[in-house]
Amino acid sequence: MGRRKKGNPVHGWVIVDKPIGITSTQVVAKVRRIFDAKKAGHAGTLDPMATGVLAVALGEATKTVPYAMDAEKTYIFTARWGEGRDTDDAEGAVTGTSDQRPTRAEIEAVIPQFQGLISQTPPAYSAVKVDGERAYDIARDGEVVELEARNVFVRQVRLIEIPDPDHAVFEMHCGKGTYVRAWVRDVGQALGCLGHVSALRRTRVGSFRVEDATALDSLEGFMHSPAAFEHLRPISTALNGILALAVTGPDAVRLKSGNPILIRPAMFARISEGHSGDDLQGLTVYCSTGEDEPVALTTFEAGELRPFRVFNFG
Repeated sequence: MGRRKKGNPVHGWVIVDKPIGITSTQVVAKVRRIFDAKKAGHAGTLDPMATGVLAVALGEATKTVPYAMDAEKTYIFTARWGEGRDTDDAEGAVTGTSDQRPTRAEIEAVIPQFQGLISQTPPAYSAVKVDGERAYDIARDGEVVELEARNVFVRQVRLIEIPDPDHAVFEMHCGKGTYVRAWVRDVGQALGCLGHVSALRRTRVGSFRVEDATALDSLEGFMHSPAAFEHLRPISTALNGILALAVTGPDAVRLKSGNPILIRPAMFARISEGHSGDDLQGLTVYCSTGEDEPVALTTFEAGELRPFRVFNFG
């Protein structure tokens, strides 16, 4: 007989306000222990020096992590001018200095070059994989890391304040894969003053907002306590923007077994709202029971809903 997996079948999202000085992996491990959950993951790494929204998925919610990771994110961060660093943040070694300091007008003039669809090379100290190894592991071994530039989407950047000539505070709304550290590095180079991130706070990941997050130390006060479950959000929280459909008992059974179901007229009317015929093929549809129990993520194909992620609560 196989060994029983440690923990309980806990399913849902916990939105943590990550403190400074701890890794995202450490936060996930703590949340998993608090809920005594079998399985846990997170939707987007925050560096140890960063704070703010870290969305932790427990149990079957881990199957919706890609949707949270694909969602737009919002950051408030401080750029420190005059120093380039090998990590592009305050934790790295200084690689260059400059006496040049940009004015508000100069900063605001350069921002449009770094909005929209832009080409960005990730920091050498990042989780990007190079031949199966994390870039930060290669960099820590003293080897040169060569990463390819890639396109990322920066919806908007706003200059909030300039508290002193050495610092500028920004707010950024951006898409998946955007590195704030790389953005500050590149803006500093464009301004001729060099720069790195000295403070970073993530305030939003999709529908998860920092105003609704719980401080980690508060959660730790609920270790193995039923009170912790007041902070557990439904699996569907990460699926905002994805079409939702209630399915009947027999259809739910078929989907849970990995089998497709036929689209009935009422279903088709619901699915086709706001979509043309060409848009429907391959459309993702989230199916749940009338009692809001998650059943499956499906795709619309040839008059059927075909499950590709089935939720199991055993």
